[in-house]
Amino acid sequence: MPFNIALSGLDAASTDLQVTGHNIANAATNGFKQSRAEFADIYATSIQDVSATSSGRGVKVTRVAQQFAQGNIDFTSNNLDLAVNGEGFFVLHDQSGNVSYSRAGAYGVDRDGYVVNHAGGRLQVFDPVGLGNDTFNTGSTSDLLLPATSGAPAATGRVVASFNLSAAESQPTVAPFDPLASQSYNHSTSTTIYDSLGTSHVMTMYYVKTAADGEWDTHTYVDGNAVTAGGGASARLTFDSAGAIQLGAGDVSASGTVAWDSYAPGGGAADIDLVFDYTTTTQYGTDFSVNNLTQDGYTAGQLSGVDIDNSGVVFTRFTNGQSTAIGKIALARFNNPQGLRQEGDSSWTETFASGDVQMGEPGNSNLGLVQSGGLENSNVDLAEQLVNLITAQRNFQANAQVITTADTIT
Repeated sequence: MPFNIALSGLDAASTDLQVTGHNIANAATNGFKQSRAEFADIYATSIQDVSATSSGRGVKVTRVAQQFAQGNIDFTSNNLDLAVNGEGFFVLHDQSGNVSYSRAGAYGVDRDGYVVNHAGGRLQVFDPVGLGNDTFNTGSTSDLLLPATSGAPAATGRVVASFNLSAAESQPTVAPFDPLASQSYNHSTSTTIYDSLGTSHVMTMYYVKTAADGEWDTHTYVDGNAVTAGGGASARLTFDSAGAIQLGAGDVSASGTVAWDSYAPGGGAADIDLVFDYTTTTQYGTDFSVNNLTQDGYTAGQLSGVDIDNSGVVFTRFTNGQSTAIGKIALARFNNPQGLRQEGDSSWTETFASGDVQMGEPGNSNLGLVQSGGLENSNVDLAEQLVNLITAQRNFQANAQVITTADTIT
């Protein structure tokens, strides 16, 4: 009987050595979670045995338990290196539709533009809802795909024009207005606008002081061609005695805007409908100045980079200065993560023991935040594992000595 007891001890010590060796081997594996061998005694009795004097039957391995403590995060220069700071797993789908979960966040882009790990698993995200960057469909996930095409252009529709037109100015000496005659207007300024195809056009605005106090006429030209306002060649701006623009007076609407007639840019592009916002335009006694001149159009752009914030929102940046939210990284949690089945490649799959997967957004439902440009290290403590190694070795030697002793006695 001592032989069987000692053999069970050798098996247990051997398993302990294997687990410890596996932990040490993966001390530098990103997202790795160390394991711990757990044991229980064997105490078999029968009806004829006297329990008070019955000896044990040895030891058995009850389980090899995963330890899901947080590992340290190292920062990198790659935006697609991700780490979960807190609870949760990244969700991955392979091309066969199999689902796995991982804490390892070293991702790259494959030939088709999908964000994948080293094994080809595609990172899962929640798709955006509508055109906003703050609402996502958390009911289902999809593969994170970086757009292969350039960002679509958008035609200019609204121009914010904030100027100060000097109250000290006088009516020009040359009339009528002629953009080629600089003495027929007081000031001019230009900006670039875009049509529906992303083609740029130069828009120039001219400002002409009228004979009446506080009144200015503004003319708009695109690529040297006049744009009309309500069929007229210009739009009238009026200011009160405090220098503020008068809403609902002249050609300015009650909301402070001037709508220009449609302009055909040509080249197959749709007509451009311009609305100027003059709400903050003033007429003070100081010199003419341009305080703000912006427009909402942009040309086509190529993908220039990817940014991921700590809430998991993935933004693509384009060369035209635009950014678009293309998804939000999905995280998964389980009531019993130690019940997950190890699949290798630093990934796990769901089992009955782990409980059903619970999907959510980073930062919600006890899920951690996402750290872009960072990788979670293994949570293996090498000093602790070396001590375990010595302990397992001595256990093995002691059980071997039991066999030697039993053999001598026999």
